[in-house]
Amino acid sequence: MAGMCVLVVGGGGREHAICLGLSKSDSVNEIHCAPGNAGTSHIATNHNFTEVSDLTHLAFQLDVDLVIVGPEAPLCEGLADMLIKMDIPCFGPVANLARLEGSKLHAKRMMFENKVPTAKFHVLEKNDDIASALDDFASNPWVVKRDVLAGGKGVVVTSDREEARTFIEQSIATDGKVMLEEFLPGEEASVLVVMDKSGFVCLPASQDHKREFEGDKGRNTGGMGAYAPAPIYDEVVEKRTIERIVKPMHKALAGMKIPYRGVLYVGLMIDENKDPYVVEFNVRFGDPECQVTIPLISSDLGEMLNAAANDELSQIAVKFHKKHALTVVLAAENYPGPVEKGRHITNLPDSSVTSWVNHAGTKYQDGVLVSNGGRVLSCTAISEDLVSAASEAYDIIESITLTGSHYRTDIGHRAL
Repeated sequence: MAGMCVLVVGGGGREHAICLGLSKSDSVNEIHCAPGNAGTSHIATNHNFTEVSDLTHLAFQLDVDLVIVGPEAPLCEGLADMLIKMDIPCFGPVANLARLEGSKLHAKRMMFENKVPTAKFHVLEKNDDIASALDDFASNPWVVKRDVLAGGKGVVVTSDREEARTFIEQSIATDGKVMLEEFLPGEEASVLVVMDKSGFVCLPASQDHKREFEGDKGRNTGGMGAYAPAPIYDEVVEKRTIERIVKPMHKALAGMKIPYRGVLYVGLMIDENKDPYVVEFNVRFGDPECQVTIPLISSDLGEMLNAAANDELSQIAVKFHKKHALTVVLAAENYPGPVEKGRHITNLPDSSVTSWVNHAGTKYQDGVLVSNGGRVLSCTAISEDLVSAASEAYDIIESITLTGSHYRTDIGHRAL
């Protein structure tokens, strides 16, 4: 396995974090990234491809030993299926299993089939009685979920009945159906579970911050920051999560004709009795959760991902640092709305052993670093305690200049 050539698919902060982890892996000799960003260009060879057919051809041309798929869309479009047919190991599930993220209704049905704790729900279609369905869950805020890939933004949680009804009607008009869920009170956490046919490994639990402003106010975003490990995920919660959620899902997914090979993102709601419920499944590393979980892996990242792609995960030992990591996202002006790209980014500090910048929406334009997306950078630090990690991450982000940019000043507030 020594000296692997690896292709990482994607171009965000998650993919830069994966490339950084692979760059420290003794098992990896050569890294390629498609399409990548300004950050990945320093540690990998970037290739400007995003279409599944082009990515498959690129993997064949480069004669890679492993493909690691970052975003969900290529998985739902069958990238893993095509690579498997070409005998190229892929870290990321085939399209049929990627439906766990591609269709929230499919994920719900699979949870119910395997007795995984989750919220009750209604599926609403044209001509269904929306008012009656809203009445069923009227004692709490309403949770409405589109049954499509929506980049983490296809969910509305609201106490405003008219807002819920409007979103339901709009979703039915565009998608044909929509899910209305029972609200689950409690505290959220995310667990990334690397799995294959042979076994699974749970990475340290994290918490992210979805809302735009401090105190979890404002518009929903793809994530404004994260930290790990999450204190809410204690030994009791961990044991219940593994027994009630991870083991049943692994048994079901490992038993498929082509088993699940990749990472299953388990979004949890933990109630006051420390009982975990599944809010959602994703079929890839979360972003920005990836930026704070990968640095906590002390063993060889390339070895772990390659083992999972080849159903050999149970044969290796995965180890973790007993440390804390925190990342803060620097977002473009008006994010999560439409943003202007091409603004200059200056005063990026040098990386150190304990702190660094994860590039997300960045590129080089005529040799100058510029913004190229809504979430532009995330500033990450790792330390013996969360207070120190937060302090270092904020020291970095405060030094960076990007006109109109904004960030939250309270990442990690639930733990701090």
